[in-house]
Amino acid sequence: MAEAHQAVAFQFTVTPDGIDLRLSHQALSEIYLSGVRSWKKRIIRVKNRVISGVYPASPSSWLFVVIAILATMYTRSDPSMGLIAKIQEHLPVSQMSTQCQAVVSAVVFSTMLWLLLIFTMRLCLKQLLSYHRWMFEQHGKMSTTTKIWVALVRIFSGRKPLLYSYQGSLPNLPVPAVKDTVKRYLESVRPLVDDAEYERTNKLAAEFESSLGKRLQWYLKLKALWASNYVSDWWEEYVYLRGRSPIMVNSNYYGMDFQYVTPTPIQAARAGNTIHAFFLYRRKLNKEEIKPSRVPGTVIPLCSAQCERIYNTTRIPGEETDSVQHWEDSDYIAVYHRGRYFRLRVYQAGRILSPREIEFQIQRILDDPVPPAKGEAKLGALTAGERIAWAKARREYFSSGVNKRSLDCIERAAFFVALDDDERGMMADNSPEGLDRYAKSLLHGNCYDRWFDKSFTVVYYKNGKSGINAEHSWADAPVVAHVWEYVLAADSFQLGYNEEGHCKGEVDSSLPPPQKLSWEIPSECQEQISRSLAVAQALADDVDFHVFSFREFGKGKIKKCRVSPDAFVQMALQLAYFRDRGTFCLTYEASMTRLFREGRTETVRSCSSESSAFVRALEGGEPADVCRRLFRAASEKHQQLYRMAMTGAGIDRHLFCLYVVSKYLGVDSPFLKEVLSVPWRLSTSQTPVQQAELFDLVNYPEYISCGGGFGPVADDGYGVSYMFLAENMINFHISCKHSCSQTDAHVFGSKIRAALHDLLHLLDPVYKEPNKERSKAEVKKDK
Repeated sequence: MAEAHQAVAFQFTVTPDGIDLRLSHQALSEIYLSGVRSWKKRIIRVKNRVISGVYPASPSSWLFVVIAILATMYTRSDPSMGLIAKIQEHLPVSQMSTQCQAVVSAVVFSTMLWLLLIFTMRLCLKQLLSYHRWMFEQHGKMSTTTKIWVALVRIFSGRKPLLYSYQGSLPNLPVPAVKDTVKRYLESVRPLVDDAEYERTNKLAAEFESSLGKRLQWYLKLKALWASNYVSDWWEEYVYLRGRSPIMVNSNYYGMDFQYVTPTPIQAARAGNTIHAFFLYRRKLNKEEIKPSRVPGTVIPLCSAQCERIYNTTRIPGEETDSVQHWEDSDYIAVYHRGRYFRLRVYQAGRILSPREIEFQIQRILDDPVPPAKGEAKLGALTAGERIAWAKARREYFSSGVNKRSLDCIERAAFFVALDDDERGMMADNSPEGLDRYAKSLLHGNCYDRWFDKSFTVVYYKNGKSGINAEHSWADAPVVAHVWEYVLAADSFQLGYNEEGHCKGEVDSSLPPPQKLSWEIPSECQEQISRSLAVAQALADDVDFHVFSFREFGKGKIKKCRVSPDAFVQMALQLAYFRDRGTFCLTYEASMTRLFREGRTETVRSCSSESSAFVRALEGGEPADVCRRLFRAASEKHQQLYRMAMTGAGIDRHLFCLYVVSKYLGVDSPFLKEVLSVPWRLSTSQTPVQQAELFDLVNYPEYISCGGGFGPVADDGYGVSYMFLAENMINFHISCKHSCSQTDAHVFGSKIRAALHDLLHLLDPVYKEPNKERSKAEVKKDK
């Protein structure tokens, strides 16, 4: 085919006169420049490994130590206490002069001393980072011990760390005692069961703790000694990769564009700027120029291991379990438009294409009239359906020939791009349904116009809006959100557009057009595509979504009430759920364990005895001062649970790993089986803003993101994601299923609004709910 010739460096023809060889100078030039770029990356990678390997020292400090040792030798003192002389005796080279041997011996000793100092500094830093008492101290009141600890962390942290510099100094995730985990578990289920059920659970727990728990714990501690993290590999495999149900809706999640502005209404231009920004981020990532993430407002580093698989990564289906495949580098992206797949190179002559050139290439795809091949249009539905069906189809129809080459092209791409013909976002009429449709489009689209196996898919709409859909197994949402924040900021504040809305710059007219991928899809495979699409479509149609912005107040007002904003929202969710269902449920809030090496997430069980006591008191008409006291106790308990989860003292990951060990040993535990069988009917997550410095919200307050969301975890439950924006706004993303008569995303959203107002009025009686006047008598009565 014509487009395939662009990848051929030479052509030859056999004639009666011999072989006619024709070289393509452009192709050979591209091969040479690609090789140069590859070697540059290897050199940078080696350099960064050396710098990170000796951190918190620096390579130049070696020279300082050598000079210091040599200087002391010339003053006729021996800092090595005879070790240099011992080294000199055992040098294999005897032809050197005595003075030269002394210098070599001193250099060897200096190097050994330098490595010992590095090991000692790393060990000290690791011990310092294992201290977590600072997190449990009252806000604004730092103990003397913590002040000294902060100073020591600053001293041992070194200067200008690279992205992965702290990896070797992060502590390992500790294994809690079985007794402590069981005790915390029983506390968490107490408000959810009656006395008889609690007594039964207590007996199961006691039996487990005294017998099987000790045996399972021994194996788990053995793993913790051997592995960097005793949870993460099993969590990735058994929670994500071994799941056989569709990952669309059930696992993947999404992130939205700016809420109130669209930098340009031109689809190709928006893609040009943001795709260029994605590759700028990748270049910074490869050079490790991205600053290590830290606990907000502190010098405490977080694990960056998940950043390694942001790009060039795909989830590969398998019949028993999937796998995550990561490639070193890709100089192109895969693009989907109107049923066709394209390979778009983003590098030319060893450089990243400019935003204007990428816009030009995207416009070529948009204008391409070639129809999709037979079976190509809805091929992506295979990634949206059941995993076993996709694995079998992949093995049978995509393991050789043109289909394998095209599939490899998609899977090895830096990331996936979908060009939609729809318009999404907050429409001109400001109808609330606009954001709801936007969320559903990003979460599942048409079930075939996303490649759900890719690490992330970027979606561009006809009106210039964009969004991102991410696969969950390789990393958690904060990692993807960090990339997305950078891209949005670079798009608007760094790259910009001209007056017509196009990307800035010029276009190289010699750019080869994007290459359309070829497929030969047999009728049997087309039937499987249709079956997968039917499964995915039923799942997508069942999802009910409601996205809304709560603008009456935000974290600024909440902080003035001396309450944690996260605890405030979690209490509001408990109150809203109780009003919606008349009972309490097992509640999941995602917390992170990235204070530890290769840490991912832990569960905060937000429904506690304290929170349920507060809700019952408020709904039972108890006096305001009693409700306020109970609310304070509930919010403080929630903060305590969150801190314990972050510091490795959570409940669910420990019990999960004990359950995995029991399965390996072939023993059955009624207690663990019951723990893991209870559904999370309220699954929640906060999306933090990690790089607020990239956005000038003072001069450009409208440049704020809508946040992101995920599908419901339980068939009869809710998924709730929320994001605090600036000081006076909270965005909520609520999901549930139409098939459950007891859930309604819009109804639950209205109950969350009411709960937020009621809680703030409880803490601040003079607060007036918008559109609701309160008399002086009511205010006085509340006081």
